[in-house]
Amino acid sequence: MRSPHAFRNGESPSSRDHTHFHSTIVAQKLRRFNSLILLLRLASFSFSLASAVFMLTNSRGSGSPHWYDFDAFRFVFVANAIVALYSVFEMGTCVWEFSRETTLWPEAFQVWFDFGHDQLEWGQVFSYLLLSAGSAAAALARTMRGGDTCTANKAFCLQSDVAIGLGFAAFLFLAFSSCFSGFRVACFLITGSRFHLYS
Repeated sequence: MRSPHAFRNGESPSSRDHTHFHSTIVAQKLRRFNSLILLLRLASFSFSLASAVFMLTNSRGSGSPHWYDFDAFRFVFVANAIVALYSVFEMGTCVWEFSRETTLWPEAFQVWFDFGHDQLEWGQVFSYLLLSAGSAAAALARTMRGGDTCTANKAFCLQSDVAIGLGFAAFLFLAFSSCFSGFRVACFLITGSRFHLYS
């Protein structure tokens, strides 16, 4: 006997199978997209934390310069520590969405919330903070290499360069994650979903 629900809403069994197959593909694409965003957030956190740690531990004893003696190096430490904390919060929301397969808040609010603090508020501020800190520290490091400081304290200068480079890498990953937030908003405005899910 035929099920009374077999042709509900004018659907044939083949169309229902197609819908199920399509929704499975949609879920897989969304999962991959969320995984990529989580990976970018994790990379931003890792590089900014590593930069802060490298700068914090850049002291070689009483006869050697200390990172906190230079404004630009203090700026690098503070900027990367702030971005590391920000990235932890962002990773938390990503992990929530990834593990529960639902957003922390209603979808429309979540899209604009992510976009707002990635593009318009904190994300942009922190990106420029990292960029300006890295630029100031790179200029200082270049000046130090031209003088006697790096001749007598090569390890100090090398570790400073590593910390600055890690900070620039954190900036790049933070910028990429902000681009993906913008992509999600554009897709939401065009299709009503955070991701263009149609193949």
